[in-house]
Amino acid sequence: MPNAYISGTGGYVPPRVVTNTDLVNDYGVDTSDEWIIKRTGIEERHYADEGVCSSDLALPASETAIANAGIDKSELDMILFATLSPQHAFPGDGVYLQDKLGLCGEGQRFIGALDIRNQCSGFLYGLSVASSMVKSGGAKHVLVVGAETHSGALDLTTRGRSVSSLFGDGAGACIVSGTEEDRGIRGWYLGADGRHADKLCQRVWDMRKRPFFDLDEDGVGQARPEDMWAYMDGKFVFKHAVERMIGVLMQACWDQGITLDDIDLFCFHQANLRINEYVAKMMQIPPEKTVHNIQRYGNTTAATIPLLLAEAVETERLVPGMKVACVAFGSGFTWGAAIIDW
Repeated sequence: MPNAYISGTGGYVPPRVVTNTDLVNDYGVDTSDEWIIKRTGIEERHYADEGVCSSDLALPASETAIANAGIDKSELDMILFATLSPQHAFPGDGVYLQDKLGLCGEGQRFIGALDIRNQCSGFLYGLSVASSMVKSGGAKHVLVVGAETHSGALDLTTRGRSVSSLFGDGAGACIVSGTEEDRGIRGWYLGADGRHADKLCQRVWDMRKRPFFDLDEDGVGQARPEDMWAYMDGKFVFKHAVERMIGVLMQACWDQGITLDDIDLFCFHQANLRINEYVAKMMQIPPEKTVHNIQRYGNTTAATIPLLLAEAVETERLVPGMKVACVAFGSGFTWGAAIIDW
C-alpha cells in the first residue's frame, strides 16, 4: 500500500487589499483598526473584484501546486474542491475549475470532481478523502483545493461589522500523491456536532419553505437581512473552537504515539488569532512552532490551511523531514486534524 504525501502546494489571493481603516473610510463601518486587531489579530484582507469567483482564485493556486509537484495537469486523477462560497447553488465549483484547467477538451480523461461543504474544516475533510484514495490505489495524484470569495456575501455595514471584518478572499491548493517513501499523511481525524449548526450559519434560503425564498407581488425573491448575511454567536463559537481543536489534536497525537514536542510545525485554521493563541497557550506550544497569516488575509475559511502550507514551504519554514500538525474548526460544527511527515 503506498503512502500519501503532499507533493506540491500553491496559494493565491486577489490583488486588492482592504485594511481595517478602509472598512471605516470606504464602507462607512463604525469600527476601528484598534478594535479589530485587539479582538481578531486581523490587520487587512484581500477582496476579489466583481465578476471573480472562487474557481477563478483556485485556478492559479492549483496551477502552482501542480507545477511544484512536478507533474502535468493531465496526470491528475481527481479534483476535490472545498468552499462555502461557490459561484452558484449548483453545480459545484469543482467542475468549473476542471474546465478552467483545460481538463475537459478532446483527448482528456474527464476526471471526477467532488465538492466539499465543510466550511472551515473543508480542506482537512478533503485531505482525508484524497489520502484514502491514494492509499487505496484508486488514484495517483489528487488535487485538493480550498477557495473562497467571501466579499460578495458580506454585510459591509455597521450592522454586520462583527462578522464581515473577519473574512477575506483567497485560495490554497495541494497535490496529494502516492509514494513508497516513509513519509506523508500519517493520520487524519474528523468530527462534527450538528446540535450547534445554527450558531454559525448563513441561511439565505430555506428549502422547507414553498417557495424557498419569500416573494414580493412581482414574484421577485427576497431574503431578510438575518438570513441573507452570515450569523455567528461569537463567544459560543470561540469556546467550542478552543475545546474541539485541543481535543482533536490530542486525539491525533495519542493515536500516532507522539507528543506535542515531536511536532515541528503547527498550522491552525486562521479564523481568529486570539483563538489560536489561546489554544497554543493552553497546550504550551512555543510561538516559534506556529505559523499565522490571518493578519494579512483574514479568515479565508477552506483556504487558510493550504495557504499556510504554501507560504511555509515558500519561506522554508516547512522543509522535508518535518512533522506537521494541521487543525481546523468551523461551522457545522465540524473539526479535524491531520499529522503529516513532510
